[in-house]
Formats: sequence, C-alpha cells, structure tokens
Amino acid sequence: MNKIVNFTRADLATEKELKIIDNCFEEHIKCLTKRIIEALLGLRGNQMGYRVDQLEHSLQTATRALRDGSDQETIVCALLHDIGEHLAPVNHGELAAAILRPYVSPENAWIVQYHGIVQSDSYLHQLVLDGNEYKRLQEHPAFEQTIRFCHKWDQISFDPNYDTLPLSVFVPMLENVFSQKVKCLS
Repeated sequence: MNKIVNFTRADLATEKELKIIDNCFEEHIKCLTKRIIEALLGLRGNQMGYRVDQLEHSLQTATRALRDGSDQETIVCALLHDIGEHLAPVNHGELAAAILRPYVSPENAWIVQYHGIVQSDSYLHQLVLDGNEYKRLQEHPAFEQTIRFCHKWDQISFDPNYDTLPLSVFVPMLENVFSQKVKCLS
C-alpha cells in the first residue's frame, strides 16, 4: 500500500488516502515510548544550576516514587513530570501533563500539571501567583496528593549521592502506560 497520499488539501482526501493516514498515525503512536525516552535523554546535561541534571532529577523522583510503593502510572508521572523543562520552562508541568493526560488518571495529570505551581510557594519566589488562584488549587481533590508528590519525591531529588535507579528499570513501565488504550479527553 502506498505510504504517501496524493492530496494537497485534507478536505479533498479519498477514503483510501485517509486509511493511509490512519495507518501511519497508528505506527506513530506505537513509537511514542521511544520518543519519550529520547526526550528524557535530552534532559541529560541540563543542570539549570542544580547539582544534578534534569535527567538525574527525573530518575531520582521516579526512584523515590517506586521505593515508596507507588503504582506504575504514578511512577511514570514522577519520571516525566519535568519532561517539558527544555521547551516550556515557565509552564513545563502543563506540557508534561498534556503528554500524559490521554494515558493516566485525571488526578495524576493534575498533579503533573500543577506540581510546579504548588511547590512554588516553597522556593520559587520569582513566580507570582494570585492568592485566589492558589486558593482555587487548594480546593482541588488532588491538591494534597500534589503536596505529597512535591515534598516526598520532587523537591528532595537533587542529590548527586542518591542511589538512583537507571532508566532501564522504568522502560517497561513507560511501555505499559503508553500502550494502554487512550482515555477519553474532555
């Protein structure tokens, strides 16, 4: 079957061409875990003033979540919580949550999306958050879980001497989470 369509405008596509696009999209989805791993590896060397780079920080956060007995979805969220740092440093949680949202619970997606804002009260003094906005966040059902995520795993994962597990430990979890049927997005 031809892998390239002939149309130059999507509204003029034939059924056969749309099937080609659908097949290519399915193949693209199957390679998502590989691209996520590549993006994680792209965090290597980016220290941003910390004693460890962003890859090590992500691995430490996931290692802590694993050792704390979390389920694999939560561990994957811990691993990917800062994957957006390179492209969206101001709103990296939103980017990471957008990647995860089709595959994880709404609570876990919320934790990833808002972890940076929730913990900003502790140490990101340059971020100005409207008091009403913070109060609104506090009323969310996942707020306390986000506090736990930040305090138990994220904020303490900048230790160059921590016994961090390698990425290979987390690859099967990534494969499991990203091979699930996509959750309905609303």
